[in-house]
Amino acid sequence: MAKGPKDQAVSERLPVARVAVDISLAHLDRPFDYLVPARLDAGAVPGCRVRVRFAGHLIDGYVLERMQTSEHQGRLARLERVISPEPVLTPEIFDLARAVADRYAGTLADVLRLAIPPRHATAEREAPAAGTPSDRGHGSPAPAGPAPAGPAPAGPAPSPPDPGSWSRYPAGPAFLAGLAEGRPVRAAWSALPGPEWPSEIAIAAATTAAAGRGVLIVVPDARDLDRVDAALTETGLDHVCLAAELGPAERYRRWLTVRRGLVRVVAGTRSAMFAPVAGLGLVVLWDDGDDLHAEPRAPYPNAREVLALRAHRTGAAALIGGFARTTELTQLVAGGWARPLAGSAEALRQAAPRVRAAPDEAELARDAAAMTARLPSLALRTARGGLAQGPVLVQVPRRGYLAAVACARCRAQARCATCAGPLEISGSHSTPGCRWCGALAADWTCARCGSGQLRALVTGAARTAEELGRAFPGVPVRTSGGQHVLATVPAAPALVIATPGAEPVAAEGYAAALLLDGWALLGRPSLRAAEEALRRWLNAAALVRPGGSVVVLAEATLPAVQALIRWDPVTFSERELAERAELGFPPAVRMASVTGPPEAVADFVGVLSSSGDGLPARAEVLGPVPVDARPGVSAETRERALIRIGRGDGLELARALHAVQATRSARKDGGALRVQLDPAEVA
Repeated sequence: MAKGPKDQAVSERLPVARVAVDISLAHLDRPFDYLVPARLDAGAVPGCRVRVRFAGHLIDGYVLERMQTSEHQGRLARLERVISPEPVLTPEIFDLARAVADRYAGTLADVLRLAIPPRHATAEREAPAAGTPSDRGHGSPAPAGPAPAGPAPAGPAPSPPDPGSWSRYPAGPAFLAGLAEGRPVRAAWSALPGPEWPSEIAIAAATTAAAGRGVLIVVPDARDLDRVDAALTETGLDHVCLAAELGPAERYRRWLTVRRGLVRVVAGTRSAMFAPVAGLGLVVLWDDGDDLHAEPRAPYPNAREVLALRAHRTGAAALIGGFARTTELTQLVAGGWARPLAGSAEALRQAAPRVRAAPDEAELARDAAAMTARLPSLALRTARGGLAQGPVLVQVPRRGYLAAVACARCRAQARCATCAGPLEISGSHSTPGCRWCGALAADWTCARCGSGQLRALVTGAARTAEELGRAFPGVPVRTSGGQHVLATVPAAPALVIATPGAEPVAAEGYAAALLLDGWALLGRPSLRAAEEALRRWLNAAALVRPGGSVVVLAEATLPAVQALIRWDPVTFSERELAERAELGFPPAVRMASVTGPPEAVADFVGVLSSSGDGLPARAEVLGPVPVDARPGVSAETRERALIRIGRGDGLELARALHAVQATRSARKDGGALRVQLDPAEVA
C-alpha cells in the first residue's frame, strides 16, 4: 500500500538520524545517515532499535544520534520503522564497542551483537520501570511497568561492610579504602587458597556500592556465578545475575533492569562483560586465565581485555585475578596499570595445603616402581589417609574411559583407518572408536607392526574411577565432568573423580587431593601448557582444607611444579613473561593469526605487505604454514600466517588488518578467512 503525504513528511526537529547498521562487512563498518519521518519522531531516540532499508534489504540498526543536517551529499533514505523506543545502546557501551572492534580488527556490528541481547517484546513490557523494586539474584520476575526514557537513579547506598577476610592481604584495607573513596585502584589479585574468594568479591562490591557507584563482576561459569550470587545475597546487596543459561526472555528482562538504572551491581559470565552498568566504579574478573573468558565469535575479544579497557576508559577500579596469575595480568603489572594484591606469608601458611610431587627422591628410595606407576604408593597412602578424615579429590586431565590407546607391541598411537583420527575406548567392554569421525575399529591392526593388541595411552576419568573403586572397596566414588558436573559434595569420606574445571566444592574442604597425569597437561603442544597446568592445579588444590595433603604426579624439578609446591604463581608468571619477551611471544608482543585456504591467506598477506598504508615496517610475518585438521573442521587444506609486532604498535596492526579485510569484502573475494588478534593459542 502506498504511503500518504503524512507518512512521507520528515520530522522538523533534528530530521537526520545517524544509524549503526547491523552489517558485518568490513568496508561498510561506519554509520549511515537516514531521514526521520515525522511519524517516528517520538520513538527514534538515540540508542533505540530501528529498521532501515540498505541495498534493497531491510536491516536492523541502532540510532546513534539525531542531527539537524547530514554531510552526505546525495539523497537520504528514510527510517522504515522503530522496532522499540527502548534506548538499549548507551553512549558508554557504544564507545566501548567501537574501541573493542578497533583493538581486535573487527567490525562494530559484530561487537554490538555480543554487547546487546536480542529483543524480547514480552520481557520488555514486563521489565521493572523506575520506582519498581527489582529482583535480586535468581529471584522471580518483578512486576511489569512502563519503560522510562532513561536510567533511573539508584536507590539509597548501603553502608560499607567490614573488611572481613581482606585483612589477610597487606594491601587489602588500602584497596577497599580506595574503592570507598571512588579512586581508580587496580589490583592484580593473587587470591589465597580457600573458599573465601566469593565473599571477598562481595565485600569489594558492597564497598563500591556504598560509595554510590556501579559494579560489574564476571566469572567463568555458572557454578562460580552461583557462589558469587550467594555471597552478594548474604551481604544484602541488591544485584542481578546475567548468564546465557537464563534463557532469552529472563536474561533480557534482567538486562533491562540494569539498562534502566534500577540495579547497579551485576554478576555474570562472559556475556555480561558489556552490561550497561550505570556509574561504573569497579570491574571484577575472577580466574582470568580460564579459556571460557575468550569469546569464540568474531572479533574474539577476551573478557580480561574488555574489562581492563572499560575500567581505563571510565576511570573505574579493577580487581582481576584468581588463584593463579596469567602472563597477561603480569604484563599489566609490569606496565604500571595494576598493582599486585597478594596475601601475607603468614596467611598463606595458614590457608594453603601441603603439596608434594611424586616421585621424589624419598619415594624412589622407598618404591622403585614410583617412577613408572600411574598411581604410586605415595598417592595411594595420601588417598587412604585423606579418606579417614573426609572426601578426597582426584583430578584427571581427560574425561572418558581410555581417551587414547596405542599398539601394545610397538607403542605407536592407534589411529582411525578412515580419517587418521585418534582411537579411544569409551567403556570396559566397548569397541575402539575414532574421536574425530566416530567410526568403530573392531578389527584394528597396527599399520606399523601388524599387531592387533591395544594398550592404554591416556587414561580418562571413568577408567580412573573404576581403578580407584577397586583399590578402595566400600568407598563411594563420584565423578564430575563432561555433561555431568557436580556443584558440591558432602563432607563424608568419598573419592571424587573430576576433570579440570569440573571439581565440585566440598563441605569443609577436601581432606586431600591427587593431581594425576601431570605429563598430559605439561606436554601439550601449546605456548601456555605450563601456565595452564599450574592454573588447573592451583584451582584444585585451593579446594583442599588448610593443612591437607596434595600430591601432584609430575617431575618435581619443573618450574610449574615448583611453583605449585611453594604456592608461588607470581614468580612463575614473571619468569614466563621474561622468557616470552626474550623470544618474542605474546603477551610481550601483539600477534595476529590469519587462517584459511592457502590462496586466500597468500592474497591477504600480499595485500597487507604491499599496501602503502598497510603493514607497519616493524611487523614480522611468520609463515604461512599448513594447519592440522581438527575434529569438526573441513578436511580441505588450510594454512595460517602469524603477524608479530611490538605492543605499542598493536592498534596500528589492527587498523592494517581491518583495511585489508575491507578491501577483500569490497572486492567480494572468495575464501573465508579467520583473522584473530591475540589468539589464545599460537602453536
